[in-house]
Amino acid sequence: MTVMVPFSHVEDLRLRKVTRNGEVSRVVSFLADGRCRRRQDWKDRFKENSEKMQNGSLLDVAEVMKGLLLLQLEKPLSFREKKMLDRARHMLITELSTSRGLSETDAAEMLDKALNKAQLRLPEAL
Repeated sequence: MTVMVPFSHVEDLRLRKVTRNGEVSRVVSFLADGRCRRRQDWKDRFKENSEKMQNGSLLDVAEVMKGLLLLQLEKPLSFREKKMLDRARHMLITELSTSRGLSETDAAEMLDKALNKAQLRLPEAL
């Protein structure tokens, strides 16, 4: 399906070009080796993560996903944080598959390899 949007409304809708390979490589290396800082208070953390998810930066989405996975090692995530983790993973997979011309399965494997290097695992339910 093709959706036509007037160019003058692109900014309002937070549309952006598909991520380039250089940015994708930075995201994958961040997932494997990068550090995340997390807020302890769940309200602050959720607000900050929501803003990162909305701003359109793939690196921010990766930071949200990795931060939630690290938090999940310490304690169970709330329902809202589980949904955010699922959404972040979906956004990363679809962006990787589109930008690299991969199937979503191959893009998911690429993410999983990076996360395994960081000794993080996605829960089976995702």
